[in-house]
Order: sequence, then C-alpha cells, then structure tokens
Amino acid sequence: MRSGDDAPRTPAAQEAQAKDLCLRLLTDRARSRAELAKKLADKGFDEDVAVRVLDRLTAVGLIDDASFAAQWVHSRHTFSGKGKRALAMELRTKGVAPEVAAQALGQIDGDDERARATDLVRRKLRTTSLDFPVDGPGGRSSERERTVRRLVSMLARRGYPQGMAFDVVKSELARAGADTEDRPDG
Repeated sequence: MRSGDDAPRTPAAQEAQAKDLCLRLLTDRARSRAELAKKLADKGFDEDVAVRVLDRLTAVGLIDDASFAAQWVHSRHTFSGKGKRALAMELRTKGVAPEVAAQALGQIDGDDERARATDLVRRKLRTTSLDFPVDGPGGRSSERERTVRRLVSMLARRGYPQGMAFDVVKSELARAGADTEDRPDG
C-alpha cells in the first residue's frame, strides 16, 4: 500500500484490507475481476496482494465474469434499452474478456433486439406530435424526416444497428399513421 497510509504493512493485513474493500464493492453490485483489480490498484495495494485476494474470491464464486456479464447484459437490455453494440462496449470498459462478453451477448437475438427497439420508439412516439404541417418552409416532408432522424438517432445512441433502427422507426410511424415512404438522406 502507499507509504503515507497508517495501515499495517504485513502481507496478511494488506490482504485482509483488500478483501474487505472487494467485499464492500461487491455489496453494491456485481463487478468484473478487472474492475476490482483497478479499484485495488487505485487504493495502492500491491499487485501480488490484489492477485491473491482476487484469486481467492474467484475460487469461492464471489467473482465470476461470465455471470457478471450475463447479468449486466440482461439488466441493461431490459431496463435501459441498450442494444448489443452498446452492451459490448460497456462490457469491454468493464474489463470482461471478449469471448465471455460474446457468450453473454448471445442471450439477445435479433428478434429480442428488434422488439426492444420497437418498444423504445413506441414510448417516444407517445410524446411526439405526428401532425406534420403540409405548408410552410420545409413542409410535411421536412418535419417527417426530422422526426425519423431523431428516432433513428435515439436508437443509434443506445447501440442499435442503423438499418434496424430505420426499419423499426418507419414501421412504427406507419403504424401510427404517419407517411414515411421517402427515406431521409444522410
């Protein structure tokens, strides 16, 4: 640990403190091994102490990156409406191995992703006016295209593929009675 700390310097005491820190962090929410390793490094624990503690916590099942990734994907897809691309980026930043992330992302198929995107667009359309003006600068086409771009952008920010996003928006606007025959440029 850092030299300015008043904490005991023995390896056993450092391991106990590192374990306590990890257990406190795991009380808040599940975390990946890499997240815990970073926190321990940030707090000044030696790498060998951190490895021993993380290995022990992994051995008893308190750290499980596969379980963490599956839980993360389910939660963020279901409750935050994130698409697979956004979830993959989040797992990468959490330090989850690509093969573990791919397995967790496999629980979301194309139909699930499309259904969630449809739900997000429907929710947004509840608060969006679809009464596009016929006359005036830009006219009906301009307002409709602006609405399509906004909805497609909302889905893209959440990690949905652009093609799927446009198809979902077009279908939902048609379902809501808006004319979307022309695809906006750009």
